[in-house]
Amino acid sequence: MEKHITTPITKEVTKTLKSGDYVYISGVIYTARDAAHKKMSETLAEGKELPLDIKNQMIYYMGPSPAREGRPIGSAGPTTASRMDKYAPALLDLGLGAMIGKGKRTKAVQDAIVRNDAVYFAAVGGAGALLSKCIKKAEVIAYDDLGTEAIRRLEVEDFPVIVVIDCEGNNLYETAIKEYAEV
Repeated sequence: MEKHITTPITKEVTKTLKSGDYVYISGVIYTARDAAHKKMSETLAEGKELPLDIKNQMIYYMGPSPAREGRPIGSAGPTTASRMDKYAPALLDLGLGAMIGKGKRTKAVQDAIVRNDAVYFAAVGGAGALLSKCIKKAEVIAYDDLGTEAIRRLEVEDFPVIVVIDCEGNNLYETAIKEYAEV
């Protein structure tokens, strides 16, 4: 099924998304990769506030290439999500509504998705130049010292993703393999 959603993403919205749905996101999403997740984890361990309120937000696991002249961002393809798996459950428990990346997630992340009525989307790897066309504005909001891994606030329009793990724990990577094996 094809759906269009606007951020922030609430539990009411995540509960309507099913594994395998094609979704087009408009609004604000944030980027963060390994180094930014590590800094956020350290910030939480110190009892301090994160540089953004992640409740009902989406984090896109992406580090862009430099922007071409006249563009807000360069190539913007997804990073392998499993690299953030040791940090994701804590962020989900704080209210993170969705993550965008590529690849499988650990059982701990899948459990946190279900526990928090969240969702995991996949963006198409290798299509970073095309995905960047959906990004209308980009600005670094935290950890500028991390370069491409800094946290960015992106304004997106019809950003295409696929629901991989829905809030009920249905996992497209697992169901697709079963369907393929039955053919």
